[in-house]
Amino acid sequence: MLEPGVLTLAATPIGNPLDASVRLMRALGEADLIAAEDTRRLARLVSALEVVTTGRILSYHEHNEEERTGVLLEALAEGRRVLIVTDAGMPVVSDPGYRAVRAATAAGHPVTVIPGPSAVLTALAASGIAPDRFTFEGFPPRREGRRATALEPLAGEQRTMVFFESPRRTAATLATMVETFGMQRTAAVARELTKTHEEVVRGSLGELATWARSTEVLGEIVIVVAGAEPIAASAEELVELVLARAAAGERLKDAAKELAKGHTGVSASELYDLALRRKD
Repeated sequence: MLEPGVLTLAATPIGNPLDASVRLMRALGEADLIAAEDTRRLARLVSALEVVTTGRILSYHEHNEEERTGVLLEALAEGRRVLIVTDAGMPVVSDPGYRAVRAATAAGHPVTVIPGPSAVLTALAASGIAPDRFTFEGFPPRREGRRATALEPLAGEQRTMVFFESPRRTAATLATMVETFGMQRTAAVARELTKTHEEVVRGSLGELATWARSTEVLGEIVIVVAGAEPIAASAEELVELVLARAAAGERLKDAAKELAKGHTGVSASELYDLALRRKD
């Protein structure tokens, strides 16, 4: 049951409306104000769920989020039950909602979450790529140069990486990933998750880039990329890099810690001690 004066974020189905939770269905019927990323998609969802909404429905998306957050705060101050939903998945995660959460908490209003479907976790589970440690990177930049610049620092990331992408840019993004991460890096492209035409294509980045160039990629896209393999190296080989980073202004201990992360067989303390001796 929704509480008066509480901002509620609710996850909606990422494809199949039958994935809607009982709590979501009840919240849609109880809310005094529903802030929806797309009011037409909300109308289709409540129709599919056979839910009757009685509260006011407000359009709330990236282009008016800042302006309309004030409307949500006013409703909360009046003791209204305010619900935020987006087109699919969890609000805030690559979707509107962050500003409302910050503003509500700053004003002293409680914030709660109705959990539910997640494209990130669904794709990760279906990818066949190690799920124990992963990072969500959202949408890569649209422009090729900026995309390459954004992906470059992730080349040595050892955790599995999850990205969202537009179907129109999937081929270009995979091509950039080949250049940055290498052709042999294991990856998966998940599209239309939980929908009728759900598909998960697995292989190397090189194979996926070829696939994307030769087919018309359609639907909502999630790209999962395996993390980099740890590089075996000796402390003697790394100490010069530590000293160079320290000379550039980084703390010696921090430099040793960061370099040890990406290499097997070398501890941060060992690298730090050796760098100290070399420096002296």
